[in-house]
Amino acid sequence: MENQPKPKNYLVESILVTLFCCLIFGILGIVNATKVNSEYEAGNYEAAVKASNEAKKWTKWGAIIGGAILVIYIILMVAGVATGIAGY
Repeated sequence: MENQPKPKNYLVESILVTLFCCLIFGILGIVNATKVNSEYEAGNYEAAVKASNEAKKWTKWGAIIGGAILVIYIILMVAGVATGIAGY
């Protein structure tokens, strides 16, 4: 390892996605995020970069899907209130 910078592990982002958005994708992100540090410390820079990219991918997809579900939920609630189906 020739002074290569440690890849970002996306652990915080993965935990937030797990808690607030999409459990499955968040867990996949956490699993890969934890691999980044161990692979880097073992001298496997390429494996650390791959784990970082995987953590980023799963975290990003979890956030996108969670956001899409939230938007659909808001649209359905507004439509329900507007049509009188879900009144207050």
